[in-house]
Amino acid sequence: MTDAGRDAGEQDGGRVPLERLTGKLLVATTVLVDPNFDRTVVLVVDHDDDGTLGVVLNRPGSLDVEDVLETWAPLAAEPPTVFLGGPVALDSALGIACVRPEAAVPGEEPLGWRQFSGRLGLVDLDAPPEVLAPDLTALRIFAGYAGWGPGQLAGELAQRAWYVVEPELADVFTTEPEELWRKVLRRQGGPIAMVANWTEDPDLN
Repeated sequence: MTDAGRDAGEQDGGRVPLERLTGKLLVATTVLVDPNFDRTVVLVVDHDDDGTLGVVLNRPGSLDVEDVLETWAPLAAEPPTVFLGGPVALDSALGIACVRPEAAVPGEEPLGWRQFSGRLGLVDLDAPPEVLAPDLTALRIFAGYAGWGPGQLAGELAQRAWYVVEPELADVFTTEPEELWRKVLRRQGGPIAMVANWTEDPDLN
């Protein structure tokens, strides 16, 4: 096993308890062979005894937000594209927004926004955009999501399929999604950072 693999195992073995996964990033390791998640960075938006829900942050789709949710398009972050949040329910839309620090105070959240971590929250896309607009600093629209049933993600973590790391707000609203996987890995430092240079050709690793 590589040093990077050992590091992932130590991390998954207890340094990030499963009950604290909401708001964290799952970064695909080279162990993960599912093409749906190859080199993906997933933001966990909900985790409880019933399972886990997240969105892939680095897969922009072919549709613009204006094509599917015209009223929200002026608030969409660059690139103003509908991102592919995961393989589940691709015909549904999910919005994640960052709000001003003062709007993220518990009990004072803006209408149409439900906090899940710090300044990040889920958006009620049926609400009038103008209600949320004054408090919103960034918005990303996703088609579909990534979902795990009870115990499923724990099994994948035990197999070292994911690194669990802290997010930065810029990750969620990245303007360079094709570079996000490498960028997040590199800033971890140590053996994990070396994984950013991994290629499909084993002779080059």
